[in-house]
Amino acid sequence: MKETPTGRPTPTPKPRRKTKKLRDQGRREFLRSAALLVGMVGASLAGLIPLIGRANARLRPPGALKDRLDEQEFLSACIKCGQCVQVCPVEAIKLADIDDGVGLGVPYIQARDQSCDFSCDGLQCVLACPTGALTHDIDYPAETRMGFARLARPGGCLAVRGLPLKGEARGPDHPALLRFESVDRWTPIRLAEHPFDLPLCDLCVRLCPIEIRITQCEAGTPPSGDPNQCPPLHAIRLEPKPDGLSATPVVLDGCVGCGVCEMVCPAEPAAIVVDIHRSADFQ
Repeated sequence: MKETPTGRPTPTPKPRRKTKKLRDQGRREFLRSAALLVGMVGASLAGLIPLIGRANARLRPPGALKDRLDEQEFLSACIKCGQCVQVCPVEAIKLADIDDGVGLGVPYIQARDQSCDFSCDGLQCVLACPTGALTHDIDYPAETRMGFARLARPGGCLAVRGLPLKGEARGPDHPALLRFESVDRWTPIRLAEHPFDLPLCDLCVRLCPIEIRITQCEAGTPPSGDPNQCPPLHAIRLEPKPDGLSATPVVLDGCVGCGVCEMVCPAEPAAIVVDIHRSADFQ
């Protein structure tokens, strides 16, 4: 309490009581802050939902650290640098978008649109990965375990139906790229630029990178002259049916899940697809 010039003490003013209007305003600000906090926490947790529910599990590039659908080690090791995307000769590797939650920026392959065709003998994506998220323990395509092909729709398969294939596999406008030995060993071209004239469709076998390598090795001309490029096991074959006019694609233990068979399949939707939760090691 202070004194006035007259010597009389000046009374200390009493604190003003909050009016109802001020109390309501404070309450609204508190509720807005709380709602904002809850929204932020909810958004953070929502980013984990794809991982918890494995909804963001996709076909990964060669060598991805995973066990079936358990990708925790892969997601932890991947720094989303995009180096694997930059070096892929056929531009098969994409980066996941925001709807993948914690998978945002993680590399994946959409095989039906553009598969990995192993046109780089040295697995350039593996070599480019700085963290080993694409493990450096593999050196050759036959050592990869991306997935395992499956004849999902036999009724749509041209070979099962005994039908030929004349023209482009996926139509004249499809942008998929593929390496053809007869055209250019090193430069992939558009699948649409390579028409076919087959009495019985066998593209899933004919264009399988593993089967191509086996054929080259059996002819004494392994890729790049390196016998280590020779796969030890076949990946797929056509098994003739009793009618002698049709055949059934049979996936074998040498399948690495690259997705070429799914990409080139003329049926719509594809008769053969790659299962990401299977591989030659755990079918």
